[in-house]
Amino acid sequence: MGDMTTALFYDERFLEHKTGTGHPERPDRLRALIAGLKEAGLLDRLTRPAFAPADRDILERLHTPAYVQRCFEECRSGMPFIDSPDSAVCPESAQIAQLAVGGVLEAVRQVMAGKVDNAFCAVRPPGHHAEARESMGFCLFGNVALAADYLTREYGLERVAVVDFDVHHGNGTQHLLEDRRDVFFVSLHEDPLVQFPGTGYANEVGKGDGEGFTLNIPLKSGADDATYQRAFEAQVLPELAAYRPQFLLISAGFDAAEQDPLGGMNVTTQGFAWMSQQLVDVAEAHCGGRLVSVLEGGYDLDALSRGGVAHVLALLESGA
Repeated sequence: MGDMTTALFYDERFLEHKTGTGHPERPDRLRALIAGLKEAGLLDRLTRPAFAPADRDILERLHTPAYVQRCFEECRSGMPFIDSPDSAVCPESAQIAQLAVGGVLEAVRQVMAGKVDNAFCAVRPPGHHAEARESMGFCLFGNVALAADYLTREYGLERVAVVDFDVHHGNGTQHLLEDRRDVFFVSLHEDPLVQFPGTGYANEVGKGDGEGFTLNIPLKSGADDATYQRAFEAQVLPELAAYRPQFLLISAGFDAAEQDPLGGMNVTTQGFAWMSQQLVDVAEAHCGGRLVSVLEGGYDLDALSRGGVAHVLALLESGA
């Protein structure tokens, strides 16, 4: 065991984001994940820093002020969803999404200050589908994209890498960052021909100044641990090594699990453990271990819990 300190950013208030009966992105996801961490004896090994909601002006760095305003107003007014029926909300949802961003930003600050080595943010709503002026796919604000932008603005980092292994393409993260080279976005996901949101083809490589700093790796439905391992070894790891990131952010979705109702992939708990270990090694090699991971999807409670535990274990035992 290493003596790395890993922080957990979690708040019971994340359970108050109510999405309605039958919605896959439900409070029970976090209950299952926290119960899994507890059962595995990991909860006691994690530090639990306090955090507050992100300032509105930080949300407006990547989202339009009009969109941010609309999120708060539509939630407060009792609208059942924002922009798409997928993005179900209750009156408190925008504030809870603001708290989720706040947790991720505090994770970044704690790691940058050397107070903890790395962190896992068990937050909801997720963020990687949220665009500048539109909610999509259960997401209101771009948690990870906002953290990447924060690292470049507040700390002057020139190379931040984001790796997204959620089964769905991180269209929001891509959309919010694709014209910049100070963030390298890597997404492995199920074939956009058959999977939401229909973006993330290999020819989407970034725009303008950011051309070449987006790497999409669409994988055929049914991809298993070996397929993901090949993609990591052929593309993800060499490209990350070439970029030499100063900080690594992970969009950790566990919906590529074989049991997941929304994904068509066959990744096992061992597969998530392996990918997590590879990313921890990248952070060790290039970022001085600086890594913050943020929960995205994962809709089978058992697979989410087991994948999440394997992922957090890799963070805790980094540097061992």
